[in-house]
Amino acid sequence: MAVKSFNPTSPAVRQMTVTDYSVLTKKAPEKSLLKTGKKHAGRNSYGRITVRHQGGGNRKHIRVIDWKRTKDDVPATVKAIEYDPNRTAFIALIQYVDGSKSYILAPNGIKVGHKILSGENVDILPGNVLPISSIPVGTVICCIELKPGKGAQMVRTAGSSAQLMAKEGDYAQVRLPSGEVRMVSVKCRAMIGEIGNAEHENVNIGKAGRKRHMGVRPAVRGVVMNPNDHPHGGGEGKSPIGLPGPVTPWGVPTLGKKTRNKKKQSGKYIVKSRKG
Repeated sequence: MAVKSFNPTSPAVRQMTVTDYSVLTKKAPEKSLLKTGKKHAGRNSYGRITVRHQGGGNRKHIRVIDWKRTKDDVPATVKAIEYDPNRTAFIALIQYVDGSKSYILAPNGIKVGHKILSGENVDILPGNVLPISSIPVGTVICCIELKPGKGAQMVRTAGSSAQLMAKEGDYAQVRLPSGEVRMVSVKCRAMIGEIGNAEHENVNIGKAGRKRHMGVRPAVRGVVMNPNDHPHGGGEGKSPIGLPGPVTPWGVPTLGKKTRNKKKQSGKYIVKSRKG
């Protein structure tokens, strides 16, 4: 899988690159696994903007992903590798022997025709899902549950993977892509392998219009505003922000300020923070 560039026929495409979609085998999604999602454009129930710089963008259906993979010991065959506009990773359409279909995140190396399984005693192969208690230490995993039976919540972005570091008692230590080492119950499930489309991080957007297609509206820097519009504003010509550290338009410290609550209940499961 690679990144595709273009001949510089215009300033817009000179730096622009896109993911090579030649690995995809099916264009139209499975209709039975689609649902519609309503756009909110960053507004809450009162119609007020609570998240800035959102709005517009192409219409897109939500692909229903099977995060739980609870059909144990029922073989499934990969029928297609598809694009999902709602995430960076590609998705795989699988069909079980009983005829039912579902979407999963496509791990690296999986192809059409591959057989995958879920359960306690299945092989350690990409795409298979097992409880952490059945996975050997050192295995590369992804799509990890935080709570047993809740479905995969961690390590779901393109090219990401975690590593099972140790198991002791009811908990295992997992090293996440951020470098954080976290304790996870051995009853939680995880998928073997690394999420595919790893080259996504090398894609260059290239032009502003492409960002608008994604539903992202323009953002204006605070240093170019007036003092009455932003704490960073004012001054003659190019000037520094004039503060000990960067702040939001409302004066709240940002860009590096730690926001995680030190009393958060799940903090006790963090063995090593991402900052070391």
